[in-house]
Amino acid sequence: MTCSAERLTRIDETDMAALCEITTATILDGGGLGWLTPPGRVVLERYFNGLLLVPETRFFVVRDETGQIQGCAQLVRPPRNNEAQAQTAQIRGYFVVPYMRGRGLGYVLADAVISAATAMGCRVLNCEVPETQESALAMFRSLGFEHWGTHPYYARNHEGTVKGIFMTKRLEAMPSLYRHKKHPAKDIGVANTDKLQNRSLTLYPAIDLKDGACVRLRRGEMDDATVYSDNPAAQALEFARAGCSRLHVVDLNGAFAGRSANGAAVEAILAATALPVQLGGGIRDMAGIARWLEAGLDRVILGSVAVKNPDLVREACKAFPGRIVAGIDARQGRVATEGWAEVSELNARDLALRMQDAGVAAVIFTEITRDGMLEGLDLEQTADLARRLSIPVIASGGVGSAQHLRDFRAVAQEVHGLEGVIVGRALYDGRIPLAEAISIVEGD
Repeated sequence: MTCSAERLTRIDETDMAALCEITTATILDGGGLGWLTPPGRVVLERYFNGLLLVPETRFFVVRDETGQIQGCAQLVRPPRNNEAQAQTAQIRGYFVVPYMRGRGLGYVLADAVISAATAMGCRVLNCEVPETQESALAMFRSLGFEHWGTHPYYARNHEGTVKGIFMTKRLEAMPSLYRHKKHPAKDIGVANTDKLQNRSLTLYPAIDLKDGACVRLRRGEMDDATVYSDNPAAQALEFARAGCSRLHVVDLNGAFAGRSANGAAVEAILAATALPVQLGGGIRDMAGIARWLEAGLDRVILGSVAVKNPDLVREACKAFPGRIVAGIDARQGRVATEGWAEVSELNARDLALRMQDAGVAAVIFTEITRDGMLEGLDLEQTADLARRLSIPVIASGGVGSAQHLRDFRAVAQEVHGLEGVIVGRALYDGRIPLAEAISIVEGD
């Protein structure tokens, strides 16, 4: 077993004891979470439990080869009403316990925080380091952080005051969440696209599977399905050859049955193309999640189980960080489950916030009343969700024309939490040429 870093969304008794121990040791060494003297176990427990309740804060730990926590850090976003700094984040409370320094744990922890900030769509990551922490300063410099300012009276210690070094790093788009390659320029005459800002977005062509075939439903009704291809693998290969960067696959039978039902078709899709594939529908236990990720899926989408078994979502996010996505399907704002057959009283926004706290990498939001109807996305509801979350939101349900995609991209320039859009029937019907759809969403 090697050292590893992870985000904590809850703290068990063993981890709490370790956190209190390493924090006390770090404070005694001259610095830890701002305390000059250890405050005691009760205060430290209250502090760490409180961190998990702050929506804008993500708490990370690094473990040694035995699984023991030896350091921690916080990734802090601005509050949701601070749109001007929506793409910035701050590293706070970063330390590795003194007796474990020099073993590479600091780099593992920092890499995890940087990756998380990038996945959240941040473009600037800031940190503040007391000048006395020379090893931390050297590490952040080696990771590309630039020293931009010095605070002469940053903090005090037992000897007096110390200076603070302010550092910043510009982040690049993360391949697992954004496009994988630049498409060759195509002169297809898309009006207004060039006027939009150049921001990375992703087009997700949808492959919905029913009885082994590629179909599309209207408003989620299984009895109202149109079959477009009896060879889903060939369809996936066609999307790949056209320049798509990711695939969105749904096992419709599985969603209604509560267990995977189109496994052979999914495996054929994975064998046909190297594109990252995200799969939803009927995956409702850890065994199924692990099986599909080991089979080659990039991400697993959890839908009904997010409502009925949130503990499983937390467990999956901890076991497979960055590879679990929440699929939130709603009828007029109310969450639907069991393949959209049941509608709960749970509000989509509330579920999204719970899933963010559970650690999911992204949220896919579908307004069912628009799905397959070609009347346009519910951009108002989707944008509102994206503004409230610090993780990416993928729009779904209702795209029927190139103008709908232009409308989505225009909103996405203002609401930076929107990461991509899923398109199905409009591509199969030829209402939007695939090359044009890619160009509008992902840009030339």
